[in-house]
Amino acid sequence: MTYLSIIDIASDWLFHLDEKLEILVQDYRYVTYFILFAIVFTETGLVVMPLLPGDSLLFAAGSIAALDNTLNIFILIPLLILAALLGDNTNYLIGSKIGIRIFDLNWKLLKREYLTQTEEFYEKHGGYTLIMARFVPIVRTFAPFAAGMGTMTYKKFISYCIAGAVLWVTSITLLGYALGQNPWVKDHFETVVFAIIGISLLPMVFQFIKHKWLKPKS
Repeated sequence: MTYLSIIDIASDWLFHLDEKLEILVQDYRYVTYFILFAIVFTETGLVVMPLLPGDSLLFAAGSIAALDNTLNIFILIPLLILAALLGDNTNYLIGSKIGIRIFDLNWKLLKREYLTQTEEFYEKHGGYTLIMARFVPIVRTFAPFAAGMGTMTYKKFISYCIAGAVLWVTSITLLGYALGQNPWVKDHFETVVFAIIGISLLPMVFQFIKHKWLKPKS
């Protein structure tokens, strides 16, 4: 399988998550819980996998739970919060034990610029980065890693980690649960996914603009 074919498959899943999840639920029933758990854990816990569709996945999972009682929202939300917490703690451990050496692997999805973006978030927002980063793709994967690599104690890290995981999973999953079965949202799910991605990327865009155009002239 070529790199381009992987991108095509990933794009198909990203923009048709509602349809894909419906098929998963039909084919695998309650095993879908484990699949969703694994995806959320992988995105948040493995620094080499920062491009998985976390936000849109939560929204789609919430919308499917509203339609099919195979996925119970009262099981889904705590389960995915646990997945996010375990992922963050794994990432923190990787950062504290391996640190910058992981970039020596030279994997295509593992770029130093992602870490740089995360460090800029830390400079501006401190520990609250761990909460804010939950809503920013890529940064949410690197924030726990950077925390473990830096001077943040685990006691301080875990408090922000819990708050971020609860807010992220609960808010976006419930949003999907409330709006996902709206006829317009269901018919324009690809547009909604673009909107979710666009909104979540705004902080990175603002940081980029500030860095490129608003920095003081020497």
